[in-house]
Amino acid sequence: MSIPDKQSGGVPPSSTPNAAPNTNPMPAMSPFAAHFQEQRERKKNMLMRHIDRISLSSKLVACTIAVLLIGVSVISFSIRALVNNYMLQKTDTQLSSQSQLVVNNIDLLSKNDSSGPNSYFLQIQYTDGTKDKEGNPLVVTPLMPQMQDGIVSVPILPTYGDTNGITLGQAFTTQAVAKQIITVQSDSADSQNDPANGNSNSSDTITKVLANPTANANHAAIVTARAPWRILPVTFQQNGKDRAVVYIGLSLADQIDTVNTLTRYCIVVGIAVVLLGGSLSTLIIQHTMTPLKRIEKTAAKIAAGDLSQRIPSAPENTEVGSLAASLNSMLTRIESSFHEQEETTDKMKRFVSDASHELRTPLAAIHGYAELYKMQRDMPGALERADESIEHIERSSQRMTVLVEDLLSLARLDEGRGIDMTGTVKLSSLVTDAVDDLHALDPDRAVRRMRISLEPARDLNHPAEFNLAEGDWPEVVLPGDASRLRQVVTNIVGNIHRYTPADSPAEAALGVMPAAIDPRQLARMPASDASMRRFIDAAEVGASMQTGYRYAVLRFVDHGPGVPSESRSKIFERFYTADPSRAREKGGTGLGMAIAQSVVKAHHGFICATGTDGGGLTFTVVLPIEQIAAPEPKQSTGKTKDVKQKTSWFSSERKTQATQPKA
Repeated sequence: MSIPDKQSGGVPPSSTPNAAPNTNPMPAMSPFAAHFQEQRERKKNMLMRHIDRISLSSKLVACTIAVLLIGVSVISFSIRALVNNYMLQKTDTQLSSQSQLVVNNIDLLSKNDSSGPNSYFLQIQYTDGTKDKEGNPLVVTPLMPQMQDGIVSVPILPTYGDTNGITLGQAFTTQAVAKQIITVQSDSADSQNDPANGNSNSSDTITKVLANPTANANHAAIVTARAPWRILPVTFQQNGKDRAVVYIGLSLADQIDTVNTLTRYCIVVGIAVVLLGGSLSTLIIQHTMTPLKRIEKTAAKIAAGDLSQRIPSAPENTEVGSLAASLNSMLTRIESSFHEQEETTDKMKRFVSDASHELRTPLAAIHGYAELYKMQRDMPGALERADESIEHIERSSQRMTVLVEDLLSLARLDEGRGIDMTGTVKLSSLVTDAVDDLHALDPDRAVRRMRISLEPARDLNHPAEFNLAEGDWPEVVLPGDASRLRQVVTNIVGNIHRYTPADSPAEAALGVMPAAIDPRQLARMPASDASMRRFIDAAEVGASMQTGYRYAVLRFVDHGPGVPSESRSKIFERFYTADPSRAREKGGTGLGMAIAQSVVKAHHGFICATGTDGGGLTFTVVLPIEQIAAPEPKQSTGKTKDVKQKTSWFSSERKTQATQPKA
């Protein structure tokens, strides 16, 4: 027999394993609750949409006014509470100071008439068994303030000495009722001792106390009479025994009137403060929002397509000034990027147009000679003419093949492919092979081998320059792609062969020198005389400070017709040829120098074309070798290592490219 488990509500344990687990402890929401929640969310979203439509300045003004309202209300209520408590404490102190005097003069006060001007209320409730004429405990009210038209204020007090709910010696606040004392003619001589509870007589009149004042009574006096009282109950003892409970009180009418007046003043001042604060905040917020409105107008003009617009500057230590500076910087970059995109698009259009034109020429030749062969194949001597047509077709196809290969090389270089930076290149051997090729192409040309060095500036009128002197080339080994660099020197030598007289001299110069310029910064410089001057100045600084990077400087100098200065910057553009007809005769495609520049920039180098003194063209190629190591300190503590530290700028790049497949 099994005993039911109390925690499981009396269910036997054998029945619990079969019970399905409670996977959803939360009760399902009723359709009414779901509808109510949906309505609440809808109203909330509608309210948020209305709030979002309000302008930012209006929200700020509304928030400022709300804060002012809350602040003024809190301050007003605090002042009211402080004044009220202060006056209440002052009343309690006054009652306490008078209570002992009243107790000591009970007998005298109980015999005085309560009429006349008086601000105190005094009532004596005897608890020693003294009875009135009706047999009730005697209650005497010696003092009772009387106002206009006989209106008196009677506080509501415990009766017949009952002290339940009050503490003797501790003041309390109680409500009051307004009564009216009237005097009427009467022949009766009956009287009562207490004017608050009966009548007092004279020989000709009777004094009555009306529970409700007459309609002719002064209304202001009635309102004042109904004000609460502050009552202090004390015990009257005689001969060591309690004889009575004495209630001494002061009306709170003046205190309430003072607090109400102060409240009205606070309300008036608060309204003035809120109105003034709202007006000032509106002006200040509108003035503060003026820069943002200017930003909005500028943004609208920019959105309309005027990218030259800029936001008026402001002190950058302010939020608006910082925003304006950031936006102006962003707009400058956007405008620069937009212009670069336009230039790239224009270059691409020109490239496609030039490529189409260059491809159209050999294709037209191939098509023309094919048609000519068809027309002449049935004529006498067709075989000899067919061989001539085939030769022209072959030359055109070869030209088209070279053009397509050059275009493919440029496309790969533009994508960052086709360069193997993991190898090393013996630059001096490449230049030697190029010079030998030029000798083979032009046996009558005198090609001198020169060593290039930097001649420091003598004065401001004679800046630093490259100096070429006959001598052996230094052994230069640098990181890079040997086949691509060979293509660079081959293209330069090929230009000398094609576009200069076969008997005009040429020089090939090679040297190594330091320069205080970063290779990546060097690669971004345009191919111009100004860039060449900048590198020479950096080389002068590097030579004097022995800082920066070591660079290999290669120069090919010819003394041919040269290129006009206004056309030198176009030499490295794609499909550029100074004389297109002559270029076709020499077999040029106009892509050789563009390929050379792309290869040099891929090696973080620099290439430019400048004029040769006396006429001709000079190509200068600058390639980085390694970074110059910082000088070791003269004194060092600890173990020293005789290791020459050289940090190569290309080391991380070589490691990265070693993991990439060669295109």
